[in-house]
Amino acid sequence: MISKLSVIAGLGNPGPRYTDTLHNVGFACVDEIASNYGGIFSYEAKFDTEITKVTISEQNVWLIKPQSFMNKSGSPIRAVLNYYQIPTDQVLVIHDEIDLDVEVLKLKIAGGHGGHNGLRDIISHCDNQFLRLRIGVGHPGCKDEVINYVLRKVTKEQEIAAYQNINQALKIIPILIEQGVESAMKKLHTQENYKKDGD
Repeated sequence: MISKLSVIAGLGNPGPRYTDTLHNVGFACVDEIASNYGGIFSYEAKFDTEITKVTISEQNVWLIKPQSFMNKSGSPIRAVLNYYQIPTDQVLVIHDEIDLDVEVLKLKIAGGHGGHNGLRDIISHCDNQFLRLRIGVGHPGCKDEVINYVLRKVTKEQEIAAYQNINQALKIIPILIEQGVESAMKKLHTQENYKKDGD
């Protein structure tokens, strides 16, 4: 069980060019978390990240969006952890996952980067003990098309699926804080409970 959740980091690329892309679903998710809990992001140069603090289930949590581009996410996250003296196992990283189908959301404890450059850089600057919330965006079917696929503007169907996942994430995070990782994973990964109808 996670002892405490202190940081939720959404991964993405800064700037309007990337706003509505699949690769930025991590940013979109933490934006919704901030909106739901009254957080307002501001840029902190010493971290090179947008950051805000919210209270979720009576626990203070930093929400961050590294502004160094996806494949350089590790340094801003490391800077936040160093400044606030937060261990890596109190961090949840939210990111796009091409190895999961659209409308699939998974929690993962530690592990490797799976080819995801954002995770790769975080592991290189921190360690691999952080939690991951993997938001499925689907695979284009060809490895050579992956970069173009995640960086192009989303279709209406992809946008709907992404926000269904984000809404599900908003339900899971309080459970993660209140009841721990195992309860959150059981709730999320049990198909009976993983519905898109608002139950």
